[in-house]
Amino acid sequence: MKKNKTPDEFFAAEELWKRELTALREIIGETELEETIKWGTPVYTINGKNVVGIGSFKSYFGLWFYQGVFLEDGEGKLINAQEDKTVAMRQWRFNSIEEIDRSLILKYLSEAIENQKQGKEVKPNLTKPLEIPEELAEKFSEDAELKEAFSRFTLSKQREFTEYIAEAKRAETRGRRLEKIVSLIRQNIGLNDKYR
Repeated sequence: MKKNKTPDEFFAAEELWKRELTALREIIGETELEETIKWGTPVYTINGKNVVGIGSFKSYFGLWFYQGVFLEDGEGKLINAQEDKTVAMRQWRFNSIEEIDRSLILKYLSEAIENQKQGKEVKPNLTKPLEIPEELAEKFSEDAELKEAFSRFTLSKQREFTEYIAEAKRAETRGRRLEKIVSLIRQNIGLNDKYR
């Protein structure tokens, strides 16, 4: 099993935006947030709850406010990077170190911390019906034990399995994904258990 990086190892390994990410890290370090690594990137928490993360891509680097939907954003800095998927998270993208405004970032961080302390958060909507892809439904009709094993998973884990198949565009990919999840279901292993 691969060992998770520490925050120091993450920043030491950064090449493209090292100076910029280090500047953001120093600003966040002025707050009461605790630094950790989640999903391979630095995440800053309070009382165990995610508040903000740091990340980088080829063309930009930025901050990810996990409950950014509650931020006032009077300066118009935040965007929803995935309108059709993301409800709560908002990004603040930067293209250069000159765009980093310490006092403004601290203002946003302070509001995000206060919102988290007040318990402001969007809960995932798990009320939509579970849609079983045709390929999986066929497997269930052929194999009652498999269907029974699937039913023992929580609704969120069942969704992970069904969406994993449904998101594939090509029939071959859907077939490969079906084989993978059938094996996991029989072993009582969730699709994303190794990441939890």
